[in-house]
Amino acid sequence: MILIAKYIVIFFGVFLISVGSLMLFRPQKAREYLRKAGSNNLINYVEITIRMIPAAGLIIYSEFSKYPEIFKILGWFMIATSLILYLVPRRIHHRYALWCADILTPTYIRLTSPFSILFGSAIIYSVL
Repeated sequence: MILIAKYIVIFFGVFLISVGSLMLFRPQKAREYLRKAGSNNLINYVEITIRMIPAAGLIIYSEFSKYPEIFKILGWFMIATSLILYLVPRRIHHRYALWCADILTPTYIRLTSPFSILFGSAIIYSVL
């Protein structure tokens, strides 16, 4: 179980780096994906459920990471916010995603991309 959790966390770091790269090199595509958040029941609930997988990985692997408390806090935060999102009506979630996509111009998306890349790198570093 620990080994599976480790690879889930590594995959989560790679995912964050990939998202950051998408934001940097294809910000319009990143905006397009953001606009789809909560757009229908399938996307909404699959998105929320999938984000609980790396959250569980962070919690399970926390004691073996370089920063156990941070991993636990982040994992439980992701679980808690996922559970809250299950209770938020899908239409509100989707409206919020559209609002964010309108505010985040391609320039702003590019400017925030290094945070995703650095965060993903930090997660991988904390595991290896």
